[in-house]
Amino acid sequence: MEFFQLGPSILPRMWSGLWQLSSNAWGTAPLLRIREAMTKYVDTGYTAFADHYGSAEIIFGQFRRSLPPDQPVFGATKWCVFTDIEPSQELVEAAVKERMERMQLDRIDLLQFHWQDYSQKGYLSTLKILQGLKTDGWISALGLCNFDSTRTDEICTQLGPGVISSNQVQFSLIDTRPLHDMADVCEKHGIKLLCYGTLCGGFLSEVWLNKPMPDRYSNHLTPSQRKYLDIIVGVWGGWQLFQDLLLVLYDIGNGHGLSISNIATRWVLDHPFVGAVIIGTRLGISEHLDDNLRVNGFRLTEGDKAALDVVLNRSNGCRIITSMGDCGAEYR
Repeated sequence: MEFFQLGPSILPRMWSGLWQLSSNAWGTAPLLRIREAMTKYVDTGYTAFADHYGSAEIIFGQFRRSLPPDQPVFGATKWCVFTDIEPSQELVEAAVKERMERMQLDRIDLLQFHWQDYSQKGYLSTLKILQGLKTDGWISALGLCNFDSTRTDEICTQLGPGVISSNQVQFSLIDTRPLHDMADVCEKHGIKLLCYGTLCGGFLSEVWLNKPMPDRYSNHLTPSQRKYLDIIVGVWGGWQLFQDLLLVLYDIGNGHGLSISNIATRWVLDHPFVGAVIIGTRLGISEHLDDNLRVNGFRLTEGDKAALDVVLNRSNGCRIITSMGDCGAEYR
């Protein structure tokens, strides 16, 4: 495993994403099988879990309580504000306490904050209250989720050095928006990106090599896949160019004895502003533990990167920020 520092914690650079537990749309498994899968992940070295929503917070909390006290497991949860609120100490404390109770924690490992409407500047006063709770020991590390470069820079400047540890955003060979201003903001303030969408819902894999474009409305696609298919076809460059990318990834993978997914993940991890990638896991249904572990311990060669650039330069990737807006814009 490769590791990086986030706040006071040293963590693996590959995390398990639990957002699938928030909805049956990804498929469901019995709770016992989910817990068995989580145990297997921890035993394999995947000790960091992210994206707890509602029932996922409860499941994670119950699982963590079942582990030996000396077993380190890290949980990153979120507080997402989608409506106009008037931030107050009481309101913010209640939101944090709710997550602590659901996850059965005395302190939240990482609280990731999302604010829907930038025109309402309450996100700054809310984060100042969260900063106080962090100082008081309620939160170990404070992060952002889907904040754009301008607001991330503003927040880090207002709160001061070391307060914000991370920003969770989408980053992949298809969605390269963090390579623009966000990379500079990360370097300026010493924060790391926690990246989701790295495999585009599974599209960046051998499964889709030499396959026709799927029907967006097919029952066989997950909600994530419908989202990423729209980006691939409607924004990035189309299905045929995507097939060209998969073929290059396949050839590079063969040279290293690795999979398409391994190469796509390594490409993201090789950027210095990236702390970790969050791999979505359908616990008890579809898991790729052994394959994902192979990402550790190798680097793409200059030749590998050049081969990928040939395809990427034919895409709209460098202009995708114009079409979609900066990081997180699609959620506003």
